[in-house]
Amino acid sequence: MEGIQHRIVKVNGINMHIAEKGQGPVILFLHGFPELWYSWRHQITALASLGYRAVAPDLRGFGDTDAPPDVTSYTCFHVIGDLVGLIDTVAPNDEKVFVVGHDWGAFMAWFLCLFRPDRVKALVNLSVVFNPFGSINNVIEALRAYYGDNYYMCRFQ
Repeated sequence: MEGIQHRIVKVNGINMHIAEKGQGPVILFLHGFPELWYSWRHQITALASLGYRAVAPDLRGFGDTDAPPDVTSYTCFHVIGDLVGLIDTVAPNDEKVFVVGHDWGAFMAWFLCLFRPDRVKALVNLSVVFNPFGSINNVIEALRAYYGDNYYMCRFQ
């Protein structure tokens, strides 16, 4: 983790913690639940050594990023607003960024691509399949049927 820099940036009305390293095209890493930027520490170091600027935030409500008290502050629109603000900060000249998402971060990455395709150059998502809107009526019930009651998303309901 040598050389990974940490800072707080103001985005969309909250303070967001980011870890970053390197220079060059931006790769934005979005963590899963219940993870933090730390999940990407090896990828940050590896890709920075290949000429990229690797940026991994703690998403809204996680780690050292602000956690607004009102549950209504956690819609996908809020999280995507945070990410657009972050992209504006780390790629201020309307650059497009590479996005890599895992688990919860994969869902947010898809929303980012759907809402702001003008800011995304390419997307790689891990561990979660894309389900077009309306293809599954109740995601939790589908997960429960496939994985059982002990699957973490079902257990946390």
